[in-house]
Amino acid sequence: MTDLPLADLDAFVAVARERSFRAAARLRGVSPSQLSEAVRRLEERLGARLLNRTTRSVTPTEAGERLIERLNPAILDIRSALEAVGETSGQPVGRLRLNVPSAVAHFILPDILDPFMELYPGIVVEITADDRFLDVLAGGFDAGIRYGERLESDMIAVPIGPREQRFITAAAPAYLARHGTPQRPGDLLAHRCIVHRFLSGAMPAWEFPEEGRMVRLQPPARFVSNLAGLEVGAAEAGHGVIRTFEEFLTPAIDAGRLVRILVTWDESFPGPYLYYASRRHVPPPLRAFVDFLRAHRRRQQRDGDVPQEDAE
Repeated sequence: MTDLPLADLDAFVAVARERSFRAAARLRGVSPSQLSEAVRRLEERLGARLLNRTTRSVTPTEAGERLIERLNPAILDIRSALEAVGETSGQPVGRLRLNVPSAVAHFILPDILDPFMELYPGIVVEITADDRFLDVLAGGFDAGIRYGERLESDMIAVPIGPREQRFITAAAPAYLARHGTPQRPGDLLAHRCIVHRFLSGAMPAWEFPEEGRMVRLQPPARFVSNLAGLEVGAAEAGHGVIRTFEEFLTPAIDAGRLVRILVTWDESFPGPYLYYASRRHVPPPLRAFVDFLRAHRRRQQRDGDVPQEDAE
């Protein structure tokens, strides 16, 4: 099996990652039929079915999942080496693939990516918003962004965005007029709440700091969603109490559509980190992004926007 074409392997990984021949073809600028033929050739050579295909979905088989797990790190290293050779202009070229939480995609990345993409026109940026924690290399990503408690100890971590964020609680004025204003976290058990559910199905408990300990409760759900925009809209419409990232709620609070409550129990936590595996060949687009983040943080520290201890 040593004569397997790398192009067919790469085509298979692309289709498996996107779960679609059409989506993978768009990203690569080829036709879906070309990718389909490449995967068919690979399956024939290996004597195993790698993808389950239906009219609505494409998913890896068990054999396909095992192959992806082994291939992704190797393909990333090969791509990194090729991109390094291709930097004839002195500017990094290639793709930067990041897996990030939805809150980071909404409120942190835009202000960072705009100047980065302006500075590096040869880099194509691919962002996947995903609130699950996964193996970025196995998933075909160059790096991920997550919060500190979810980082693996053997990863390199670089601060990105604000170094402190908060969960806050709010409700619509009309809701509070009908149901009263909770005075303590435990009062929420008698209220209707807007609850976030992750794609994994988990609905985390709400946590409130109180006298050096954390009070946890499972809020009674009136509305459940995995989309922050829908959740904020439901809260504005008066369907219940919401607790989430401050950034999601600030516009509605400033406009008077929501009112902050339980302010004493706001939960502060450290901001996110870009994390990636230590490899001999760091892809040039990722290396450029890491350097950009560090320079950006030094500028913030110089301008007084970041405390000295938080700057690299």
